[in-house]
Amino acid sequence: MPRSRDMRMDDDEDDLFTDTRKVTQEKEDPDAKYPNRPRNSKPSLPFSALYRELFNPLLANLKKPTGPQAKKYNQTKKPQEKRREIINRFIARWRKDVGNDIWPAFRLIMPDKDRERSVYGLKEKALGSVLIKVLRISKDSDDAYNLMHWKQPRITGDNKAAGAGDFPARCHDAISKRALRSEPGDMSIDEVNELLDQLAEDSKNQFPVMQEFYNRMNAEELQWLIKIILKQMKVGATEKTFFDCWHEDADGLFNVSSSLKLVCWELWDPEFRLNVTDKGVKLMQTFQPQLAQFQLRSFEDVVKKMQATDNDQVFWIEEKLDGERMQLHMDDNGYFKFWSRKAKDYTDHYGSAVDDRKGTLTRYLGNAFKSGVRNLILDGEMVTWDPIEDAIVAFGTLKSAVIAQRTDDPTAHRPFFRVFDILYLNDTSLINYTLRDRRNALNSAIEPVPRRLEVHTYTEGSSVEDIKVKLREVVAEASEGLVIKNPRSMYSLGDRNDDWLKVKPDYMKELGENFDLIIIGGYYGQGSRGGRLSTFMCGLQAQDGKYYSFCKVGGGFAAQDYNWIRHKTEGKWNTWNTRRPPTEYIELAAGQAEKPDEWIKPEDSIVISVKGAQLAPSDQFKVGVTLRFPRFMKLREDRGWDSALNLVEFFRMKRDMEAQKQENEMQIERRRATKRVRRGLKIAGADEIVEPIEVGNDHLFDGMNFWIMTESSKPRKSKAEIEGMVKACGGKIFQSDGGADDVKCIADKSVVKVLTLKKKGVEVIRPQWIFDCQELGCKLPLEADRHMLFIPPGAEDNFEETVDQYGDSYYRDITAEDLGRLLRDQIKLEEDEYVSEDAISNLKDSLSQLDPPIGWMFQHVVAYLDTPENASKNHIAASVDDIRKSFTQSRSLVDGNGLTLLMCQNILEFGNGKIVDDFEDENITHIIVDYADRSRVKAMRGLLSLRDTIPRVTLADWVEESWRDETLLGAENFAVETL
Repeated sequence: MPRSRDMRMDDDEDDLFTDTRKVTQEKEDPDAKYPNRPRNSKPSLPFSALYRELFNPLLANLKKPTGPQAKKYNQTKKPQEKRREIINRFIARWRKDVGNDIWPAFRLIMPDKDRERSVYGLKEKALGSVLIKVLRISKDSDDAYNLMHWKQPRITGDNKAAGAGDFPARCHDAISKRALRSEPGDMSIDEVNELLDQLAEDSKNQFPVMQEFYNRMNAEELQWLIKIILKQMKVGATEKTFFDCWHEDADGLFNVSSSLKLVCWELWDPEFRLNVTDKGVKLMQTFQPQLAQFQLRSFEDVVKKMQATDNDQVFWIEEKLDGERMQLHMDDNGYFKFWSRKAKDYTDHYGSAVDDRKGTLTRYLGNAFKSGVRNLILDGEMVTWDPIEDAIVAFGTLKSAVIAQRTDDPTAHRPFFRVFDILYLNDTSLINYTLRDRRNALNSAIEPVPRRLEVHTYTEGSSVEDIKVKLREVVAEASEGLVIKNPRSMYSLGDRNDDWLKVKPDYMKELGENFDLIIIGGYYGQGSRGGRLSTFMCGLQAQDGKYYSFCKVGGGFAAQDYNWIRHKTEGKWNTWNTRRPPTEYIELAAGQAEKPDEWIKPEDSIVISVKGAQLAPSDQFKVGVTLRFPRFMKLREDRGWDSALNLVEFFRMKRDMEAQKQENEMQIERRRATKRVRRGLKIAGADEIVEPIEVGNDHLFDGMNFWIMTESSKPRKSKAEIEGMVKACGGKIFQSDGGADDVKCIADKSVVKVLTLKKKGVEVIRPQWIFDCQELGCKLPLEADRHMLFIPPGAEDNFEETVDQYGDSYYRDITAEDLGRLLRDQIKLEEDEYVSEDAISNLKDSLSQLDPPIGWMFQHVVAYLDTPENASKNHIAASVDDIRKSFTQSRSLVDGNGLTLLMCQNILEFGNGKIVDDFEDENITHIIVDYADRSRVKAMRGLLSLRDTIPRVTLADWVEESWRDETLLGAENFAVETL
């Protein structure tokens, strides 16, 4: 039976996972953070035991025997069983011969999961240079060339392709000729870790440390050591297999902590089991995020997966952002931590607190969280935002944006955090809540900070066409693609599954463009593609006869395609010489980072068809434009080298594509536009007819400049959505008034920027004016009450001729809401006239048969709110404290003390409902509760059963969702179950 650990830490120390800010303390005294860490009683195993007893047997297990051994192989254990047996045998030996602390071995077995050791700063090229010095071989020798050009075939030897694309194998070839030892050395696993720590701490240690390894290891040991340094193990077993063999809870703990050390030191006892809280995400502790699965074979498969397990057919469609996955933690003291998907700490980049002046993001988050939010964990994407273009910048610019933000330049690129999930809120882990519930919690906790921290939007869909429509939209904006999510799914730590699916535009047949391009360069592959050209650079012929680099394509090739290309071009490739590039044939960009390994004359080359999802600017190719998501489509055997696409034809195609795209967008906008021809109106007292300006929606705001300062409250639209509407109608967006008179300042809230404009005497217009203009297809005159947030002193007369004396607009059709307001104001204004209550009641009844104004939604509701005070006063509970205990079970994740019921009271009163506090009132139609205490509700219904008319007992959600949907929903759908 699994047992709990008897001697846990004291209460003030029992959280092994928090306070990661005390890194220095942990390094000085790990016992302070890990008091239960195991101790090894004996020296660690020799390093050679790793590959002799673990790595080599695991690799051998991958190979299926042939010939006489095949029959015997079929009768043995399955490969997965054998794999676990090998790992278990190694772990058992470690426990017996060393002890229970397997941390020294695991950090070498899974080096890519070790977050404790810093990066080495050694990739293949740098490591090859160090080895050349250690081995004391000439830089001009064949072995030195083979090390530095490890992707290419060897220049000597019988099998020149051997080891191509496999750097450790190349190292083994060079070392084995000069090895100081033929047998494994005596270096222990602990000694290897100590030297690797030195290698990571200081770049000056590279030569002496590698020299020490060379002196004490044979060639095979050094080959495995190099794999560890490069973190490219590929031993035939995943980290999950190692974790499962070590402890049943190991994989789960790593997913919520990203700490290999914690897994080893906390779960050394196989009989110890983690409790439920230890398996959830922890505040200020990085976790392994859920990832999106790659798209299935077709959109039909995507929809089928999303609708497989529930009657609810709806799924969510989100734009896939082109940034860096990031998690944000905030604790009760207002400290922040930022971690990337690979658990790299970025807090120094983005800030540790609101008052951290070095932080490029947190100093703007003072008002980003709603009242009642004490701590949280957010999951999202960090992107780069360009405030001038008001758009997201391409991937790879975050570092420069962080540097630019420290200059306090308001026009500089900035980090922008788009949040799409919340996993922790007010001491509660939310990973076991559905995505829909988590999104509700997210919206209740976040107060968006425009262009700094915002909630990522989604679109609901239920069909293939919904996905295609959205994909066309994001491709038009040069986006990376879509993520389709199941709103009924839980959060799966460290997992890819069908609940989140990626959709890339290059998979869509009707999107993207096909280009017939000539190959001018090639890049050697690695791994299974090692030793041969696997990626190709394509070019376009310029007017000077040279071929300009245009794109690099490596995806979509089949084995037969490579074979055909090799057959047609064999013997015609030339090695690229950086000092003497073939400029008479090929021209690269000045800053082109990746030079091809080989080049070929255009007349010796072939033409291939390449598909791209979108054209995008690029300084990495001479053309200045490249294909986004390039993919090989087919070989053009029917086309000669001189018939490939050239530069002039390309730019003509590009111009035609842009014109077609613009025409398509205009057609979409025309279909959306609701143009209405309006008659000129004769205003009382005026000498001429006033005509509104009638234009198409495409050009509604042509020549007009806008500064959108806030979102709109009704209808609810974000700042970005309003800006998009203005741009679609021909308007230009600015991020300040620029001191000009022709910039219309738009806001719905009196934020600091608005107050500053008020002091300057600048008029501020509500976003409602933009919505009204777009709906009617014409520029409307401004109305004081409806359209103006601030009217400068002395300018009130400018708005008198837009409405009559009762406030009725001359230019807009009256709405039910307007009519209700006019009737109420009519009674107040006309004291000598009388409108009976019966007349108003009859009018309400008539409108209620149609579509009543939202202000009359609850006109027939008489509600009793089951607050603690009302329950105590009506003797439904012994005291206010008794009933308050029920509220601790409230579904409100932000505040469980009755705030929701107070909100319901405000909504009911605003919607013309009646509130009573006497439980015995016979007129009560609804009893509103905000908890699910079934015993209390059952007792309450017992008291109600004696009445002639029994009120409905319903959750507060009924009020809130009716108000949100602007219609009275059926209360029976929100009843509290008591059985």
